[in-house]
Amino acid sequence: MCVSTAPAQFTGTTLFLGKKQHPVHGSVFLLGYQNTAQNLSTGPNAMLLHFPAVGMTQNSFLDTRNCRHVLKDMVAALTPRERDISFGSTRGIGKGLVEIFDVDIYTVILATDVSLIPSVLPLIPARKRIAVNRPLFAFYAERFPGYAVALCCFDNKEALDAAPLLIWYKPMNPDFFLLPALDCHTGGVPDLNEDVEVDHWVILGSDELPAWASAAPQYRDTIPAEVAAFLPQCISGQHFSGKMRNGDFTLPARAMRDGNLARIERVGSPIHRAALP
Repeated sequence: MCVSTAPAQFTGTTLFLGKKQHPVHGSVFLLGYQNTAQNLSTGPNAMLLHFPAVGMTQNSFLDTRNCRHVLKDMVAALTPRERDISFGSTRGIGKGLVEIFDVDIYTVILATDVSLIPSVLPLIPARKRIAVNRPLFAFYAERFPGYAVALCCFDNKEALDAAPLLIWYKPMNPDFFLLPALDCHTGGVPDLNEDVEVDHWVILGSDELPAWASAAPQYRDTIPAEVAAFLPQCISGQHFSGKMRNGDFTLPARAMRDGNLARIERVGSPIHRAALP
């Protein structure tokens, strides 16, 4: 559930998307992402995440150094309630803004347009600076126009358990949960017609989830107030395994309100604002 700019291995992936009424920012989404990253390249590497977001900045990335277990505790809350779901091989921001900052093991380039990334790569520390992957960047420019893109650069040669990424944003369309889940760990362009092996948690959260369809995590860390304000009280989710068609996960917000998570789909073509009801 990740796209890397050079060969890498990502294991133990957890992907979370929650909807929350924030006291300052209003209705926002919170994306959570955590895995164990191992660089298999001879040089630096990076992973790409795309967001159907409006107006993302560096401030969208929350500090999780003091709540490193937040996503693991969500999984723990759901594990007794859920079973693995296996799929057969046939199932299926204004342009011009770029920021560079550090988040745990990553140096992040956050850009409102993927075409802006090559011009700022020289500003990345040499030990983390990747080569320009023009075919991959062109793929994102073509398939996800208008999406914000985070290039998360890392240089570790051994597997490291990174702190979770927690990133809030204003969605292009609040009526859909859209979770970035493209898979390609070779540095190449993702094949949207390919069936890929999956073994990861997909967790959704909303204060509108009915009690019978949700769980309340018990966090082992003391969650900082600035993080807690973005976390929904109710979550639900599934562990996906087996083969699925490459793509992103999507779920209508109304299905969340009904507790109907069976409507989660993995789609190869991005859903744009014009295509959403």
